[in-house]
Amino acid sequence: MTLTFTREQWNVFNALKNSEKEIAVKDIVSKTGLDNSMVMGTVVYGENEGWLTVREEKREELVLAENIAELLNAGLPERQMLHALMDSGRIMMRDLAGKAKSMNLPMSDIIKWGGLRGWFDKIKGELIITEAGKNAMQEKDADEHALLAGLKKGRIFLDELVPTINTDRVKSLLGKRGTLAKIKLRTIRWIQLTTNGQEAFSGDIKVVTEKTQLSSEDILSGDWQNIRLRQYDVTLPAERIYPAKIHLMQKVIQDARQAFLEMGFSEIVSPQAESAFWDFDALFQPQDHPARDMQDTFYLSNPKEARLPADDLVDRVRQTHENGWETGSTGWGYNWSLERAKQMVLRTHNTACTIRSLASDPKPPRKVFSVGKVFRNETVSYKHLPEFFQVDGIIIDEEANLSTLLGTLTEFYRKMGFEKMKFKPAFFPYTEPSAEVFVYMEKKKTWIELGGSGIFRPEVTEPFGCKVPVLAFGLGLDRLAMMRYGLNDIRELYWSDLDKIKEVPLCQ
Repeated sequence: MTLTFTREQWNVFNALKNSEKEIAVKDIVSKTGLDNSMVMGTVVYGENEGWLTVREEKREELVLAENIAELLNAGLPERQMLHALMDSGRIMMRDLAGKAKSMNLPMSDIIKWGGLRGWFDKIKGELIITEAGKNAMQEKDADEHALLAGLKKGRIFLDELVPTINTDRVKSLLGKRGTLAKIKLRTIRWIQLTTNGQEAFSGDIKVVTEKTQLSSEDILSGDWQNIRLRQYDVTLPAERIYPAKIHLMQKVIQDARQAFLEMGFSEIVSPQAESAFWDFDALFQPQDHPARDMQDTFYLSNPKEARLPADDLVDRVRQTHENGWETGSTGWGYNWSLERAKQMVLRTHNTACTIRSLASDPKPPRKVFSVGKVFRNETVSYKHLPEFFQVDGIIIDEEANLSTLLGTLTEFYRKMGFEKMKFKPAFFPYTEPSAEVFVYMEKKKTWIELGGSGIFRPEVTEPFGCKVPVLAFGLGLDRLAMMRYGLNDIRELYWSDLDKIKEVPLCQ
């Protein structure tokens, strides 16, 4: 019996025929020059015919970043800082940012990875080198050894590392550090001829050319007798195709905008660099409030002062702070400072945008919202960043009440895909009553606080000529995104991990 194969198929079978041992698919690809899909198609065909066996082996490969040699030569950020602090052994946290900036090092990497390695500890506002950190000055860590081994070999699997390298530690340190390397689970397939295969390939073999269709020349010349029409096996594994999609955070922002637009809100914008007047004073936040301190707010040095609105409006706000003006309040009872109101800050909330809008048009009915970045002097951690996104809004209406506010927020979160909401009483300087918004996170079986809301106090609205109820809310979008995508670290929203973005389902 004569077996007929295409030239490509025979190249694969012939490579197996000439080997007494099993061969990895990648080696067959290398020997024959064929692409992986052609080789695997032939392997599946041969396995179905009983000519060969396939053995699969799962291995974890360390895939290095393109610039890993440069990164290792310079030293990882946490190691550079470790050596920089060798003499003193400690540094105040408030000085660490400046130190890191002068060395051109990312402070977040120093704190996160230095802490994860056990090299640094934070005690009473200081970053202190631990005993493990002191020992590390003389010895590279497991992941550094692994990276160097991979760099030397070109391609390396974790099971090829020398026994002295702790692979569990390598995975914990590199598993989520894509800027250095990625650990990818590979399936290695080993192929070997069976006895039936050896007998079959020792007989008569006819090699033909395979085409998708015959041409007139093939028929007239008689070559059609040595041509086989190609068959397509739709069950073969194919390359996974991912649809185009926007960044995870941008998707949440667009969904939030769409939700409020569908509810009849109008969108407004305002500058990110804002005056303390609109960020704090206009919202009846006293000038000695802790949130206005340097450790909570970013103040600008250029420009240092802002232009304030009309003098009569500023004066009404001043009197409201000092004695309550005509609002029926006693105010805060201090001497209000025009200089403090002129200070320039990076806005700490988008409510600065909505209060500007209220001042420009206080007449009901109105519903407006704003989505944008806000800035707070937070320590970077898995749940805090110094800049993040908020959506703020107000409803100006004579019939508005607390039920209107809670119903609006409930509908918003339903549109964002959450069914369970609850509200707890809270305190904010500019709303009364006030409520914090909680959404139930099904995956973790817990309630997560996502924002604040309330009804603006008369001290906020009446200086701007508004005599009707004004409902207000400020909601965090970063935490909402974490819940939607099942993330444990808020920083993952801003890492350039294209593989993760590809794998996230469009509909969530």
